[in-house]
Amino acid sequence: MSYFRIDKDSLGEFKVPSDAYYGPFTARANSQYKVTGLRPHINLIKAYIMIKKSAALANKDLETLDPVKADAIVKSCNEILSGKLIDQFVVEPINSGAGTAFNMNANEVIANRAIEILGGKKGEYEIVSPNDHVNMSQSSNDTFPTAMHVSILLNLSETITVLDKLIRSLRKKEDDFQNVIKIGRTHLMDALPVTLGTEFGEYAFSLKKAKENISHNMENLTYVALGGTAVGSGANSPNMYKERAISYLSDISGLKLRPSENLYYALQSKFDVANCSSAIRNIALEMIKMSNDIRLMASGPVSGLAEILIPAVHAGSSIMPGKVNPSLAECLNMICFIIVGNDVSVAMAAQAGQFELNVMMPGMLKCILDSTDMLNNFLPIFTSNLIDGLKENREKIESYIDKSPVLVTLLNPYIGYLKAAEIYKESLNTNKSVRELVLDKKLMTKEDLDKALSKDNLGL
Repeated sequence: MSYFRIDKDSLGEFKVPSDAYYGPFTARANSQYKVTGLRPHINLIKAYIMIKKSAALANKDLETLDPVKADAIVKSCNEILSGKLIDQFVVEPINSGAGTAFNMNANEVIANRAIEILGGKKGEYEIVSPNDHVNMSQSSNDTFPTAMHVSILLNLSETITVLDKLIRSLRKKEDDFQNVIKIGRTHLMDALPVTLGTEFGEYAFSLKKAKENISHNMENLTYVALGGTAVGSGANSPNMYKERAISYLSDISGLKLRPSENLYYALQSKFDVANCSSAIRNIALEMIKMSNDIRLMASGPVSGLAEILIPAVHAGSSIMPGKVNPSLAECLNMICFIIVGNDVSVAMAAQAGQFELNVMMPGMLKCILDSTDMLNNFLPIFTSNLIDGLKENREKIESYIDKSPVLVTLLNPYIGYLKAAEIYKESLNTNKSVRELVLDKKLMTKEDLDKALSKDNLGL
């Protein structure tokens, strides 16, 4: 029994593993694009198969594709969408410009399974052709950007869900800590008091705004390039193909997709993808700030701020017994740093398109899917195992309030800025509290001092 079969494409004959559902184009590409060692993303596979199914249905409706062949293609696509033949998608995420190699990987797998469905053998492309039938009315140049949008939307729908869970947990901490008054900090120096709850409320608010920005950019991705074919003109596609194919794709994917308002733009510009990437970067920036605040507040337990207590998820040191580190916050930081770097790559790729096509799409897509995969995988762990388990160190927090001379700021309306500055310096030099010094010097009555330093006067 031969381990190979001989398939033929436009370049001639080529050896293909006999049990492979992919064909000669994929086999040639597989020997060239050895970059990451990774398989294509599952949501890219799903997006592409949904596109091919939609195209076959539209072409059948418009009587440009033989209904028997169309039905076999649709059945092949349905099998793949159910989870079969996923291992036959072998072209790496970083492959040929504009994703031509991956488009042909999809065409060949669908065609060879459709051939079998019609009673033929793999490689008998006169029965179902990867190019003439599966790829009918299409080009890599309009299918890949469409699949790009669809796969990003599928990934981001999960990202929105995990972000919502994190935001809810932060809101819960806002409520839990609403009465925990602590020293605020500006320039990393003592400032007027806030509550621990207001700090966590700000994290929730900033992430909510950043999430809404992602959602806005997701809306822009619902405009797709399908029907533009090679350069945006729609050449080689029948009238009404674009509308029918995208209508089918909307139904199959569950996404509210619509034709791009300008198909030339859809092929040439990656403005919407770059904006989506930057929105993901921007929420990463907010999470970096939040994670660093948590790390600082948890620092100690003796020589740091030690304002919050973090749950131990594993030992913090291989040499120092009992040490607990903010490991999950550190991990989130590293993820977010990579997301920032991925966005730089997307930006470089977005500006690198020439004339009628941006050929850097596979690299852009990998960056965005990698970024969202990391968030989708890790944020539920970060939320459950760090945020939900945070506790205040009330004794430490109250000791800072009692000792901080910055409270003298609240006395400005009573004793003036210059006298308040004198009290501030004396408090630092003598280690006496502001309250003690003001009463000793009879600068204010106890009643007025209590009122000035009250929670109500703090605006909390």
